[in-house]
Amino acid sequence: MNEHLLGGKPTAQPEKTLETFENPNTNRDFHIHMEIPEFTCLCPKTGQPDFAVIYLDYIPNKLCVELKSLKLYMWSFRDEGCFHEAVTNQILDTLVGATDPKFMRVTAKFYVRGGIFTNVVAEHRANGWQPQPYVELSQFSAQSNIRG
Repeated sequence: MNEHLLGGKPTAQPEKTLETFENPNTNRDFHIHMEIPEFTCLCPKTGQPDFAVIYLDYIPNKLCVELKSLKLYMWSFRDEGCFHEAVTNQILDTLVGATDPKFMRVTAKFYVRGGIFTNVVAEHRANGWQPQPYVELSQFSAQSNIRG
């Protein structure tokens, strides 16, 4: 029997709550980048599906978002009518509420609909947080570890 099925039905269900875990290194700012390539919701005007890639970039404070709960949260929009701008901001607000990050950016890149691509970017910064200065390092060639 497939362990992911119970009586032929999936055991995982869409969920609006997010689980978190403790930041493993609160002494350092580090960047977490996630790509969610299968985001779907419904057009609130037509009911047709909208598809997007959601990019999540954040610098955690004390908590990080747990990946399985994030997947189930994203799945929860599949049958909801959402304007692109509203759902992007809703995702950011929910994630900020759950994790209270130093910085978070949600970028939603919606696929073409009626000849128009829509990209929506929403950001949050904790009061007083400033990013560390960027350090430019030289790049290694793509094949630098191959003897030849």
